[in-house]
Amino acid sequence: MRRIITYGTYDLFHEGHRRLLERAKKLGDYLIVGVTTENYDEARGKLNVQQSLMERIENVKETGLADEIIIEEYEGQKINDIQKHNVDIFAIGSDWLGKFDYLNEYCEVIYLERTKGVSSTELRNTKHGLLTLGVVGNGRIADRFVNESRYVSGITLEGVFGRTESNLKEFANKHELSFYETDYNEFLRKVDAVYIATPHNTHYLYAKQALESGKHVLCEKPATLVRSELEELFLLAEEKELIFMEAIKTAYAPGFIRMVAIAKSGLIGRIINVDASFTKLYESQNKREFSKEEAGGSFTELATYPLLAIIKLLGLDVKDTQAYTYHPKEGEVDFFTKMNLQYSNAIATLKVGIGVKTEGDLIISGTKGYVYVPAPWWLTEYFEVRFENQTHNKKYYYGFSGDGLRYEVSEFVNIINSHRQAYKLLPKESLFIAGVIENFRKNINVLCLE
Repeated sequence: MRRIITYGTYDLFHEGHRRLLERAKKLGDYLIVGVTTENYDEARGKLNVQQSLMERIENVKETGLADEIIIEEYEGQKINDIQKHNVDIFAIGSDWLGKFDYLNEYCEVIYLERTKGVSSTELRNTKHGLLTLGVVGNGRIADRFVNESRYVSGITLEGVFGRTESNLKEFANKHELSFYETDYNEFLRKVDAVYIATPHNTHYLYAKQALESGKHVLCEKPATLVRSELEELFLLAEEKELIFMEAIKTAYAPGFIRMVAIAKSGLIGRIINVDASFTKLYESQNKREFSKEEAGGSFTELATYPLLAIIKLLGLDVKDTQAYTYHPKEGEVDFFTKMNLQYSNAIATLKVGIGVKTEGDLIISGTKGYVYVPAPWWLTEYFEVRFENQTHNKKYYYGFSGDGLRYEVSEFVNIINSHRQAYKLLPKESLFIAGVIENFRKNINVLCLE
């Protein structure tokens, strides 16, 4: 008797789940299905699971395909289960291609092709159904986004839009998407929502057309380079009863949210100063980040993150700004920028760079102590609250899974399903950031160093 084992969350059970179980069943004589617990899902970075463990077990049981159902509770359990149940084949969806090759030591590993084009009408026992998402753009961040989205329950990413058919075909095949389109209208017709990951200066038009077509929009940062355009998009979304959300992943990360709350709780007294830095170096300058035509430069690329931290900690009532930027003669854009933001009772400094490197930490200075978040602070996993008396220091640890994009996807889906407005990143906060970037690009209070 050939025994097969497979695992999954099986939340919002749909035809794709059923077909995967059917394919696994055909590989042998006896199918064991492992259903993950809520705690294990959370530990492995799976977000937004909507059904209880018992409901998800019942989903599998009702198919009649499982000869035995077990519960997966911890990392490493698969090896023990394979040995305990004398398993011959471990089967899993091709989304995880290569991830479980280590199990070849214990049994045969087979990756099963995923079901493309799953429709929400095929769902059963669900409250909201699946949100069908399409990606606008097929560059580096779009590539990461597709992988991250598969850790979020309640969403299925099915298609990609772009200009070059050969690149789109390669992208769609790599990620097993059900379609690709070079016609934006046709692309929009096939999805419920879009994630925009194209160059900055294209965001506004793609987002506007999507909203006008009745689609929810998750837009990469900076959402627009002009404040008035962003304001127009928020108003259009409100008018159409749609969600428009800026994809600043740090704003939705659990560790960052908790860190801001602790800093503002009074534990370190009144916050007087915030210093936030984010720099990164590139092996080649033949990239979009160094192109003036594509709105590159250190400030447009990276300032969103430190600005987010500053306004979350000190608010939006900035009295004045002064920027100092390094713009080499041979370059098209700023390679490094330092900006001071003056409040009536506090000061903040940000540093960003794509051609200059510095420590990427975050320091929040208060009248009783300070918060230190080491690099990379924008992927907040760990931070310390420090005092003059070091015996009072406290250390905090929070999980940060993958690239962090799954947190913004999860929030996007939750907001759509709950019909509520975003609170982790408010429209007025996005508008403030857009205004600062716009003023910088207009050289308002900017001193250039060569």
